[in-house]
Amino acid sequence: MPSLATAGGMPALTQQRKAAIIVRVLMQEGTELDLSDLPEHLQELLTHEMGAIRQIDHATLDEVVQEFLAELESVGMTFPGGLAGALDALDGTISPSTAARIRKQVGVPVHKEPWTAIQGLESEQLMAVMENESDEVAAVILSKVPVPKAADILGKMESERARRIAFAIQRTSGIDPETVQTIGSSIATQLASRPALAFSDGPVQRVGAILNSTAALTRDGVLEGLEEKDSVFAEEVRKAIFTFGNIPMRIDPRDIPKITRAVDQAVLVTALGGAQGGGDEKAGEFILENMSQRMAQQLRDEVRDQGKVKSKDAEEAMGNIVAAIREMEAAGELILLSDEEEEEAQA
Repeated sequence: MPSLATAGGMPALTQQRKAAIIVRVLMQEGTELDLSDLPEHLQELLTHEMGAIRQIDHATLDEVVQEFLAELESVGMTFPGGLAGALDALDGTISPSTAARIRKQVGVPVHKEPWTAIQGLESEQLMAVMENESDEVAAVILSKVPVPKAADILGKMESERARRIAFAIQRTSGIDPETVQTIGSSIATQLASRPALAFSDGPVQRVGAILNSTAALTRDGVLEGLEEKDSVFAEEVRKAIFTFGNIPMRIDPRDIPKITRAVDQAVLVTALGGAQGGGDEKAGEFILENMSQRMAQQLRDEVRDQGKVKSKDAEEAMGNIVAAIREMEAAGELILLSDEEEEEAQA
Protein backbone atom coordinates (compact mmCIF):
# COMPACT_ATOMS: atom_id res chain seq x y z
CA MET A 1 0.00 0.00 0.00
CA PRO A 2 1.45 3.42 -0.88
CA SER A 3 2.54 5.83 1.80
CA LEU A 4 -0.35 7.64 3.48
CA ALA A 5 -0.18 11.08 5.04
CA THR A 6 -2.64 13.16 6.99
CA ALA A 7 -3.59 16.73 6.24
CA GLY A 8 -1.15 17.88 8.89
CA GLY A 9 1.85 16.17 7.28
CA MET A 10 1.73 13.14 9.59
CA PRO A 11 4.09 10.26 8.73
CA ALA A 12 2.80 7.06 7.08
CA LEU A 13 -0.09 5.51 8.98
CA THR A 14 0.58 2.38 11.02
CA GLN A 15 -1.80 -0.58 11.10
CA GLN A 16 -2.89 0.50 14.59
CA ARG A 17 -3.74 3.98 13.35
CA LYS A 18 -5.63 2.58 10.36
CA ALA A 19 -7.64 0.46 12.79
CA ALA A 20 -8.46 3.59 14.80
CA ILE A 21 -9.69 5.28 11.60
CA ILE A 22 -11.94 2.32 10.73
CA VAL A 23 -13.41 2.28 14.25
CA ARG A 24 -14.11 6.01 13.98
CA VAL A 25 -15.79 5.55 10.60
CA LEU A 26 -18.02 2.77 11.94
CA MET A 27 -18.98 4.83 14.98
CA GLN A 28 -19.80 7.82 12.79
CA GLU A 29 -22.09 5.58 10.72
CA GLY A 30 -23.98 4.61 13.88
CA THR A 31 -22.58 1.08 14.23
CA GLU A 32 -22.71 -0.21 17.81
CA LEU A 33 -19.30 -1.66 18.62
CA ASP A 34 -18.42 -3.83 21.60
CA LEU A 35 -14.66 -3.81 21.96
CA SER A 36 -14.62 -5.06 25.54
CA ASP A 37 -13.48 -8.52 24.37
CA LEU A 38 -10.22 -7.06 23.11
CA PRO A 39 -7.21 -7.44 25.41
CA GLU A 40 -6.94 -4.37 27.63
CA HIS A 41 -3.59 -3.29 26.16
CA LEU A 42 -5.19 -3.19 22.69
CA GLN A 43 -8.11 -1.16 24.03
CA GLU A 44 -5.61 1.32 25.49
CA LEU A 45 -3.60 1.42 22.26
CA LEU A 46 -6.76 2.06 20.21
CA THR A 47 -7.77 4.91 22.53
CA HIS A 48 -4.35 6.55 22.28
CA GLU A 49 -4.31 6.21 18.48
CA MET A 50 -7.74 7.83 18.17
CA GLY A 51 -6.60 10.62 20.44
CA ALA A 52 -3.51 11.26 18.30
CA ILE A 53 -5.43 11.82 15.05
CA ARG A 54 -6.94 15.24 14.51
CA GLN A 55 -8.10 15.02 10.89
CA ILE A 56 -7.33 13.19 7.64
CA ASP A 57 -8.07 14.10 4.04
CA HIS A 58 -10.64 12.35 1.86
CA ALA A 59 -8.06 10.55 -0.23
CA THR A 60 -6.40 9.02 2.83
CA LEU A 61 -9.74 8.02 4.33
CA ASP A 62 -10.88 6.37 1.09
CA GLU A 63 -7.61 4.47 0.78
CA VAL A 64 -7.78 3.16 4.36
CA VAL A 65 -11.41 2.07 3.93
CA GLN A 66 -10.67 0.36 0.60
CA GLU A 67 -7.75 -1.54 2.14
CA PHE A 68 -9.98 -2.65 5.04
CA LEU A 69 -12.73 -3.84 2.66
CA ALA A 70 -10.20 -5.74 0.55
CA GLU A 71 -8.92 -7.55 3.64
CA LEU A 72 -12.50 -8.44 4.65
CA GLU A 73 -13.26 -9.88 1.21
CA SER A 74 -10.15 -12.07 1.33
CA VAL A 75 -11.26 -13.73 4.60
CA GLY A 76 -12.95 -17.10 4.00
CA MET A 77 -13.70 -18.10 7.59
CA THR A 78 -12.79 -16.99 11.07
CA PHE A 79 -12.17 -19.13 14.14
CA PRO A 80 -12.38 -18.16 17.81
CA GLY A 81 -9.05 -16.92 19.05
CA GLY A 82 -7.18 -19.31 21.36
CA LEU A 83 -8.48 -22.04 23.63
CA ALA A 84 -10.73 -19.64 25.53
CA GLY A 85 -12.58 -18.74 22.35
CA ALA A 86 -12.73 -22.37 21.24
CA LEU A 87 -14.20 -23.46 24.57
CA ASP A 88 -16.81 -20.70 24.39
CA ALA A 89 -17.71 -21.74 20.84
CA LEU A 90 -18.03 -25.39 21.87
CA ASP A 91 -20.08 -24.65 24.97
CA GLY A 92 -22.97 -27.11 25.07
CA THR A 93 -21.32 -29.31 22.42
CA ILE A 94 -18.57 -30.95 24.47
CA SER A 95 -19.24 -32.35 27.94
CA PRO A 96 -18.87 -30.04 30.97
CA SER A 97 -16.27 -32.39 32.47
CA THR A 98 -14.11 -32.18 29.32
CA ALA A 99 -14.37 -28.40 29.21
CA ALA A 100 -13.50 -28.14 32.92
CA ARG A 101 -10.49 -30.44 32.50
CA ILE A 102 -9.12 -28.41 29.57
CA ARG A 103 -9.59 -25.14 31.44
CA LYS A 104 -7.81 -26.54 34.47
CA GLN A 105 -4.91 -27.99 32.45
CA VAL A 106 -4.06 -24.80 30.57
CA GLY A 107 -5.39 -22.18 32.98
CA VAL A 108 -8.04 -20.78 30.64
CA PRO A 109 -10.44 -18.43 32.47
CA VAL A 110 -13.84 -19.96 33.05
CA HIS A 111 -15.78 -16.96 31.77
CA LYS A 112 -14.84 -13.70 30.13
CA GLU A 113 -17.51 -12.19 32.36
CA PRO A 114 -17.42 -14.35 35.51
CA TRP A 115 -20.08 -12.36 37.37
CA THR A 116 -22.71 -13.33 34.82
CA ALA A 117 -22.18 -16.99 35.70
CA ILE A 118 -21.98 -16.28 39.44
CA GLN A 119 -25.23 -14.30 39.42
CA GLY A 120 -26.96 -17.29 37.84
CA LEU A 121 -26.15 -19.58 40.77
CA GLU A 122 -28.86 -20.62 43.20
CA SER A 123 -28.92 -19.03 46.66
CA GLU A 124 -27.69 -22.26 48.29
CA GLN A 125 -24.74 -22.48 45.88
CA LEU A 126 -23.76 -18.89 46.57
CA MET A 127 -24.00 -19.46 50.31
CA ALA A 128 -21.64 -22.45 49.96
CA VAL A 129 -19.16 -20.21 48.11
CA MET A 130 -19.43 -17.45 50.71
CA GLU A 131 -18.85 -19.84 53.62
CA ASN A 132 -15.14 -20.02 52.81
CA GLU A 133 -14.69 -16.33 51.99
CA SER A 134 -13.99 -13.32 54.18
CA ASP A 135 -16.78 -10.95 55.13
CA GLU A 136 -15.42 -8.39 52.67
CA VAL A 137 -15.43 -10.81 49.71
CA ALA A 138 -18.89 -12.05 50.74
CA ALA A 139 -20.04 -8.41 50.77
CA VAL A 140 -18.81 -7.98 47.18
CA ILE A 141 -20.67 -11.13 46.11
CA LEU A 142 -23.84 -9.97 47.82
CA SER A 143 -23.53 -6.57 46.14
CA LYS A 144 -23.17 -8.11 42.67
CA VAL A 145 -26.15 -10.49 42.72
CA PRO A 146 -29.77 -9.34 42.13
CA VAL A 147 -31.37 -7.73 45.21
CA PRO A 148 -34.07 -10.43 45.72
CA LYS A 149 -31.42 -13.16 45.70
CA ALA A 150 -29.16 -11.16 48.04
CA ALA A 151 -32.08 -10.71 50.45
CA ASP A 152 -32.84 -14.44 50.28
CA ILE A 153 -29.21 -15.32 51.06
CA LEU A 154 -28.97 -12.86 53.93
CA GLY A 155 -32.20 -14.20 55.41
CA LYS A 156 -30.91 -17.77 55.39
CA MET A 157 -27.59 -16.92 57.03
CA GLU A 158 -26.67 -17.17 60.67
CA SER A 159 -27.65 -13.78 62.11
CA GLU A 160 -24.14 -12.87 63.32
CA ARG A 161 -22.54 -13.57 59.92
CA ALA A 162 -25.34 -11.71 58.17
CA ARG A 163 -24.70 -8.65 60.33
CA ARG A 164 -20.95 -8.76 59.66
CA ILE A 165 -21.43 -9.02 55.90
CA ALA A 166 -24.02 -6.23 55.88
CA PHE A 167 -21.56 -4.05 57.80
CA ALA A 168 -18.76 -4.97 55.37
CA ILE A 169 -20.82 -3.72 52.42
CA GLN A 170 -20.14 -0.14 53.54
CA ARG A 171 -16.41 -0.81 53.00
CA THR A 172 -16.95 -1.70 49.33
CA SER A 173 -17.68 1.87 48.22
CA GLY A 174 -14.03 2.53 47.34
CA ILE A 175 -13.27 -0.80 45.68
CA ASP A 176 -12.02 -0.54 42.09
CA PRO A 177 -13.50 -2.48 39.13
CA GLU A 178 -10.31 -4.49 38.60
CA THR A 179 -10.48 -5.89 42.14
CA VAL A 180 -14.14 -6.84 41.70
CA GLN A 181 -13.28 -8.56 38.41
CA THR A 182 -10.39 -10.41 40.06
CA ILE A 183 -12.69 -11.64 42.84
CA GLY A 184 -15.22 -12.84 40.26
CA SER A 185 -12.57 -14.64 38.21
CA SER A 186 -11.18 -16.32 41.32
CA ILE A 187 -14.61 -17.57 42.40
CA ALA A 188 -15.47 -18.78 38.88
CA THR A 189 -12.15 -20.66 38.73
CA GLN A 190 -12.86 -22.32 42.10
CA LEU A 191 -16.27 -23.42 40.90
CA ALA A 192 -14.84 -24.80 37.65
CA SER A 193 -12.17 -26.79 39.51
CA ARG A 194 -14.81 -28.76 41.38
CA PRO A 195 -15.49 -32.23 39.93
CA ALA A 196 -18.37 -32.34 37.47
CA LEU A 197 -21.39 -33.95 39.11
CA ALA A 198 -23.72 -36.39 37.41
CA PHE A 199 -26.76 -34.78 39.08
CA SER A 200 -27.42 -31.08 39.47
CA ASP A 201 -29.68 -31.62 42.50
CA GLY A 202 -28.82 -33.33 45.76
CA PRO A 203 -30.34 -36.64 46.95
CA VAL A 204 -32.96 -34.87 49.08
CA GLN A 205 -34.20 -32.76 46.15
CA ARG A 206 -34.26 -35.74 43.79
CA VAL A 207 -36.19 -38.02 46.16
CA GLY A 208 -38.55 -35.15 47.05
CA ALA A 209 -39.26 -34.39 43.39
CA ILE A 210 -40.02 -38.06 42.67
CA LEU A 211 -42.31 -38.43 45.67
CA ASN A 212 -44.10 -35.20 44.76
CA SER A 213 -45.40 -36.97 41.65
CA THR A 214 -46.07 -40.31 43.36
CA ALA A 215 -49.43 -41.57 44.55
CA ALA A 216 -50.09 -40.71 48.20
CA LEU A 217 -50.17 -44.34 49.34
CA THR A 218 -46.81 -45.09 47.74
CA ARG A 219 -45.32 -41.82 49.01
CA ASP A 220 -46.34 -42.55 52.61
CA GLY A 221 -44.92 -46.08 52.39
CA VAL A 222 -41.58 -44.83 51.05
CA LEU A 223 -41.34 -42.18 53.75
CA GLU A 224 -42.04 -44.76 56.44
CA GLY A 225 -39.25 -46.92 55.06
CA LEU A 226 -36.85 -43.97 54.96
CA GLU A 227 -37.76 -43.12 58.53
CA GLU A 228 -36.69 -46.61 59.63
CA LYS A 229 -33.38 -46.43 57.74
CA ASP A 230 -32.35 -42.79 58.28
CA SER A 231 -34.68 -40.52 60.24
CA VAL A 232 -32.61 -37.38 59.50
CA PHE A 233 -32.69 -37.98 55.75
CA ALA A 234 -36.40 -38.81 55.91
CA GLU A 235 -37.13 -35.52 57.68
CA GLU A 236 -35.19 -33.55 55.05
CA VAL A 237 -37.13 -35.33 52.30
CA ARG A 238 -40.43 -34.51 54.02
CA LYS A 239 -39.46 -30.82 53.97
CA ALA A 240 -38.57 -31.04 50.27
CA ILE A 241 -41.95 -32.58 49.41
CA PHE A 242 -44.82 -30.28 48.61
CA THR A 243 -48.27 -31.84 48.17
CA PHE A 244 -51.82 -30.54 48.07
CA GLY A 245 -52.13 -31.25 51.81
CA ASN A 246 -49.15 -28.95 52.49
CA ILE A 247 -50.91 -25.89 51.09
CA PRO A 248 -52.12 -24.53 54.48
CA MET A 249 -48.62 -24.87 55.95
CA ARG A 250 -46.51 -23.63 53.04
CA ILE A 251 -48.63 -21.11 51.13
CA ASP A 252 -49.18 -17.51 52.18
CA PRO A 253 -52.97 -16.93 52.33
CA ARG A 254 -52.51 -13.83 50.18
CA ASP A 255 -51.22 -16.02 47.32
CA ILE A 256 -54.35 -18.18 47.10
CA PRO A 257 -56.22 -15.88 44.63
CA LYS A 258 -53.15 -15.87 42.40
CA ILE A 259 -52.99 -19.68 42.47
CA THR A 260 -56.69 -20.17 41.75
CA ARG A 261 -56.43 -17.86 38.74
CA ALA A 262 -53.61 -20.00 37.35
CA VAL A 263 -55.67 -23.21 37.51
CA ASP A 264 -58.61 -24.22 35.33
CA GLN A 265 -61.81 -23.93 37.38
CA ALA A 266 -62.90 -27.49 36.51
CA VAL A 267 -59.60 -28.79 37.93
CA LEU A 268 -60.09 -26.70 41.06
CA VAL A 269 -63.64 -28.02 41.57
CA THR A 270 -62.47 -31.63 41.16
CA ALA A 271 -59.61 -31.15 43.65
CA LEU A 272 -61.85 -29.46 46.22
CA GLY A 273 -64.49 -32.16 45.81
CA GLY A 274 -61.93 -34.92 46.25
CA ALA A 275 -60.55 -33.23 49.36
CA GLN A 276 -63.86 -33.31 51.19
CA GLY A 277 -64.07 -35.81 54.03
CA GLY A 278 -60.45 -36.92 53.62
CA GLY A 279 -56.98 -36.06 54.78
CA ASP A 280 -56.81 -33.09 52.39
CA GLU A 281 -60.03 -31.45 53.58
CA LYS A 282 -58.10 -28.83 55.57
CA ALA A 283 -56.24 -27.78 52.42
CA GLY A 284 -59.50 -27.46 50.50
CA GLU A 285 -61.05 -25.28 53.21
CA PHE A 286 -57.89 -23.17 53.37
CA ILE A 287 -58.22 -22.40 49.67
CA LEU A 288 -61.92 -21.51 49.95
CA GLU A 289 -61.42 -19.34 53.04
CA ASN A 290 -58.76 -17.20 51.38
CA MET A 291 -60.61 -16.12 48.26
CA SER A 292 -63.57 -13.82 47.74
CA GLN A 293 -66.79 -15.02 49.40
CA ARG A 294 -68.64 -14.89 46.08
CA MET A 295 -66.08 -17.10 44.33
CA ALA A 296 -65.88 -19.48 47.30
CA GLN A 297 -69.67 -19.93 47.34
CA GLN A 298 -69.71 -20.55 43.60
CA LEU A 299 -67.06 -23.25 43.97
CA ARG A 300 -68.90 -24.84 46.90
CA ASP A 301 -72.05 -25.03 44.76
CA GLU A 302 -70.15 -26.64 41.87
CA VAL A 303 -68.48 -29.12 44.22
CA ARG A 304 -71.92 -30.09 45.55
CA ASP A 305 -73.40 -30.43 42.07
CA GLN A 306 -70.61 -32.64 40.72
CA GLY A 307 -71.18 -35.30 43.37
CA LYS A 308 -68.64 -37.89 44.48
CA VAL A 309 -65.20 -37.61 42.86
CA LYS A 310 -63.14 -40.66 41.97
CA SER A 311 -59.93 -40.81 43.96
CA LYS A 312 -57.86 -41.07 40.77
CA ASP A 313 -59.46 -37.93 39.32
CA ALA A 314 -59.06 -36.06 42.61
CA GLU A 315 -55.38 -36.97 42.88
CA GLU A 316 -54.74 -35.88 39.30
CA ALA A 317 -56.48 -32.53 39.89
CA MET A 318 -54.55 -31.96 43.12
CA GLY A 319 -51.34 -32.79 41.26
CA ASN A 320 -52.15 -30.17 38.63
CA ILE A 321 -52.63 -27.54 41.34
CA VAL A 322 -49.32 -28.50 42.97
CA ALA A 323 -47.60 -28.36 39.55
CA ALA A 324 -49.00 -24.84 38.99
CA ILE A 325 -47.70 -23.75 42.41
CA ARG A 326 -44.26 -25.20 41.62
CA GLU A 327 -44.18 -23.35 38.29
CA MET A 328 -45.10 -20.09 40.00
CA GLU A 329 -42.42 -20.68 42.60
CA ALA A 330 -39.79 -21.33 39.90
CA ALA A 331 -40.85 -18.12 38.14
CA GLY A 332 -40.50 -16.15 41.37
CA GLU A 333 -44.22 -15.35 41.53
CA LEU A 334 -44.57 -16.82 45.02
CA ILE A 335 -42.39 -18.26 47.78
CA LEU A 336 -43.12 -21.44 49.69
CA LEU A 337 -43.05 -20.69 53.39
CA SER A 338 -40.61 -22.38 55.76
CA ASP A 339 -41.81 -23.85 59.04
CA GLU A 340 -40.98 -20.63 60.92
CA GLU A 341 -42.65 -18.40 58.33
CA GLU A 342 -45.72 -20.63 58.35
CA GLU A 343 -46.07 -20.17 62.10
CA GLU A 344 -45.82 -16.38 61.70
CA ALA A 345 -48.39 -16.38 58.86
CA GLN A 346 -50.83 -18.39 60.99
CA ALA A 347 -50.32 -16.16 64.06
